Amino acid sequence: MKMRSIFSEILNTSLQSWSERGTDQSVLSMALPVNGLDPLACLDTLSEDNQFKFLWDMSPGLCFAATGQCQNFEMVGHKRFDLAQRFSDFTLSKLVDCSIDVPSQAKPKVLFAFTFFEHPYQYIPENKSSPAVQAVLPKWQFTSSKGQGWLRLNSSVIDKSGVRDFVEQLWLMRENLMNLDTNNLLMTHKDEFSILNTSDWIKSFEVTLGKGIDLVSSGQLTKIVLAVKQSIELDKAISPTKLLFNLRRYQRGSCRFMWNRCKEESFFGASPERLISVRDDVLESDALAGTAKKGDNGCNLLKSLKDLREHQLVVTSISGKLRRHGLNPMFKDKPTIVKYGELIHLHTPIRSRVQKCSPLGLVNTLHPTPAVAGLPCKEAMNWIRTLESFNRNAYAAPIGWVDSEGDAEFRVAIRCGSACGKRLDLFAGAGIVDGSNVDDEIREVGLKLDVLATQLSTRGKEEISKKGF
Repeated sequence: MKMRSIFSEILNTSLQSWSERGTDQSVLSMALPVNGLDPLACLDTLSEDNQFKFLWDMSPGLCFAATGQCQNFEMVGHKRFDLAQRFSDFTLSKLVDCSIDVPSQAKPKVLFAFTFFEHPYQYIPENKSSPAVQAVLPKWQFTSSKGQGWLRLNSSVIDKSGVRDFVEQLWLMRENLMNLDTNNLLMTHKDEFSILNTSDWIKSFEVTLGKGIDLVSSGQLTKIVLAVKQSIELDKAISPTKLLFNLRRYQRGSCRFMWNRCKEESFFGASPERLISVRDDVLESDALAGTAKKGDNGCNLLKSLKDLREHQLVVTSISGKLRRHGLNPMFKDKPTIVKYGELIHLHTPIRSRVQKCSPLGLVNTLHPTPAVAGLPCKEAMNWIRTLESFNRNAYAAPIGWVDSEGDAEFRVAIRCGSACGKRLDLFAGAGIVDGSNVDDEIREVGLKLDVLATQLSTRGKEEISKKGF
């Protein structure tokens, strides 16, 4: 009787909220508490075959899974950030949120995945390329933070019977989640696989790096970041969800993410680099450049003039762009060392107060940072298109979300890979400045690729290492 009474109360609240907005078609949104569950473990239960899936995992902090598409937007072109912000503003303003006492972290979110270039189709022909921006208001959103969980449903409703269907659907999914036995799902998963073939990235990258070093030495560029794609053919398809459990185990300080446009395509990673976060009118951004193995404790990195110079270029660029945006960025004079998995980096957090900001306007201002492109930016971007032998697509591009309160977070999609059937592509890059040499940059890229390899099975890592990591 108690559960039936709660259901009736929820239904009446939803009918009242819908009626107050008139009889036109509207998007209802409601969140119900579901505590004690891990969104990553629930991701497959929330999804159906061949539908959109998303994960944002900063556990033990904020973690949320999202599936399905209630509203979506895709485009290619130079106005992608502006139009994506308009889509977000319009979609969230028209949302009828029937929830009661929901914390800010569980507010409805619009999700975004950009490509590195605004015209990804134009430069390097490949079989598949992503839209320059994908924006999704998901059907399902399951958020967990500090042990509290909230399941949210977003759905278009045109009449009162649709409101009842909406509430019943949310109630049924909540019951499904609460009845899940997630003990086995919460264990670390590792697939056993065999490698049938793997691409050799080192020889071609040596030539590419040589040309990049020449551009810096001749003064045409101050910095350029060049990347590789390591393609691996496996004997069976691997589960991106299982890989994410491993990313969580090995990359706890990073933000794990996954964007599945459909069942066949998965883009995932563990990014240490925050492009922007906006919370309570405070903007934070990370200057992250300079990489070494964890074993040296950062002593050599902090003494490396080449790495310090590369890092300072990123700090100067980000702070300068924010000042031109009318902000007052604050940061410390010297970088610190941060550890992510088996790698350490030079890190300078940059903060500023903001008011009534456009999150995607800030993303547009900062992307791409010198940490993933170079300086001068326009010239470096043109040379990246010329020198790299693959389409970056979403690699090193912004990925993140904006919620109904205007808070937002976007990461730079590095330490990442894409999976399609039995094919796994891994991405990594290195920044070239004055003092760079080919051997050191190849060693840095190898380190980054090896970090991704550790997310696979032990057997898989050993086989990959023998083939060029």
